[in-house]
Amino acid sequence: MESKQKNRNEIPEEFKWKINNLVASDEALQAGMGQINDRLAGLEKFKGTLNNAESLLKCLNERALIHEEFSKMYVYANMRLHEDANDAEAQANSDTATGIYTKMLAAQAFIEPEILSIDEANLRRYMKETQGLDLYSQYLENLLRQKEHVLSAEIEEVLANAHEIGKAPDNIYSMLDNADIKFGNVKDEKGNTVELTHSRYGALLEAADREVRKEAWNTYYDSYWYLKNTLAAAYAGSVKKDVFFAKTRKYDSALDSALFEYKIPMQVYTGLIDAVHKALPQMHKYMKLRKKVMNLPDLRVYDLYAPMVKQIDTNVSYKEAVDTVIKSTAPLGEEYGIIAKKGLEGGWVDVYENKGKMNGAYSWGAYGGHPYILLNYEGKMDDMFTVAHELGHAMHSYYSWEHQPYIYSDYSIFLAEVASTVNEALLMDYLLKNNSDKAMNAYLVNTWLEHYRTTVFRQTMFAEFEMLTHQMAEKGEPLTLDSMNKLYRGLNEKYYGDEVTIDDKLDLEWARIPHFYRAFYVYQYATGYSAAMAFADKLLNAKDDTAAGKYREFLKSGSKDYPIEILKQAGVDMSQSATVDSALKQFGTLLTELEGLI
Repeated sequence: MESKQKNRNEIPEEFKWKINNLVASDEALQAGMGQINDRLAGLEKFKGTLNNAESLLKCLNERALIHEEFSKMYVYANMRLHEDANDAEAQANSDTATGIYTKMLAAQAFIEPEILSIDEANLRRYMKETQGLDLYSQYLENLLRQKEHVLSAEIEEVLANAHEIGKAPDNIYSMLDNADIKFGNVKDEKGNTVELTHSRYGALLEAADREVRKEAWNTYYDSYWYLKNTLAAAYAGSVKKDVFFAKTRKYDSALDSALFEYKIPMQVYTGLIDAVHKALPQMHKYMKLRKKVMNLPDLRVYDLYAPMVKQIDTNVSYKEAVDTVIKSTAPLGEEYGIIAKKGLEGGWVDVYENKGKMNGAYSWGAYGGHPYILLNYEGKMDDMFTVAHELGHAMHSYYSWEHQPYIYSDYSIFLAEVASTVNEALLMDYLLKNNSDKAMNAYLVNTWLEHYRTTVFRQTMFAEFEMLTHQMAEKGEPLTLDSMNKLYRGLNEKYYGDEVTIDDKLDLEWARIPHFYRAFYVYQYATGYSAAMAFADKLLNAKDDTAAGKYREFLKSGSKDYPIEILKQAGVDMSQSATVDSALKQFGTLLTELEGLI
């Protein structure tokens, strides 16, 4: 582990993404954004004309073209900022792009209210009889479903203009967490003084030396505690923003608003929480086993990421990770592997950490280009799983962009975590089948249990926290630092049980979760994981290419239908609790297997 973060220009080019494949240069970005501004003004001519099939089609086509072109610029501008949040020009370009996006929302605000003012019988006749308009049938049917939540053109324009203001809590948190926050220095296992960063924090929590883990954990959380009141105000503002927009649009709640767009039944969300609550005794059993195997007088949160199996060399170079991940995708078919290898080795990925770079990992991109993957690769076993995970996202985007028109090319967030987790499951299966060492197998099974803990149990706990904080705001209850800390502590005690000693600093963990600024996103990690386990079971037990073919059709589907229906067509029914229950049952099976191995 290097003691000091590198600057961006110290990272070899072969480990940086080729972002200029998307937009040629910053100068081209600025010129393009100016052209988009001009085209937005041209949408004005369609006002008052949409009760005419030909004009409606022209308007929808022009809006789609503007969105398609601007999406490349918006992604480019923000990915430049994610390379280095301290870059002043990148900050300015990202801010300009956000401003144009807000202007775009305002410029098109008249469209949906005006469409909904058309007599429904006439609109359906237009869809049937006008060549080209049938492309928009799924969009228009979904719009009709949302009719009661689309407001007048005047109010829609006000809400669109408020978008940038509504982004303030997220922007404040992002700048604090990626640019301003400093964690200081700590000792690594070799006794070297290293600068603590987001990605190094994860590596240090896996250290065998408990004092190293403890120091890293305390130092990390001290920085958040120092900013606790600012972070509490930012998250409370984000929750109140969600509640405001949901109430204004006449939804029953912020959660109802989030689920309604993609026609997700409320039972999917609440049923997930109920199913995980029923499975908590298995989680508590796992914590008891971890405490026993690690021979600890008390089990702390900073002990949960350390391997239970000692003396296992889990260092994996990036090249080794890519090679292994590609081999593990064999059940998905030869074509999948060829495309994935070309992408991972050909400019899709930004591999290593540098000063100012966004922490964590993601896959992003824009229609008409190729997907991109941001990593902060440290060489841990978990980092190899992150490569598999983000590749799943990227390939989902690749197939959707290749096989869907622009308006249906972006899959819903409910489906977003399915492909990524399928890849993780395939990687785990490959590693277990190609290893004969009992200790390594125990390590791998433990790693898989940790994926369950962090993706199903922990993300469901996050989802419950989000649901409860939004309910507090909707009831007019104060969202203060103390009230949110108390709520979060109670959830940790429930989910981890008596075997884990909850440190006071953990009460503030909610304040460092960036996904909370995209309300009601995290539950989809758990539902996506459950769906992925169902797909993986079919793929790994297939006798021919039928399962892989159905799965690839799922990847190609984009948003051509509602997400629950897309999954059903591929053979997985998330409207039934049995899919989640089956995934949780597998957790118990893995736990029993681990007990036998160690």
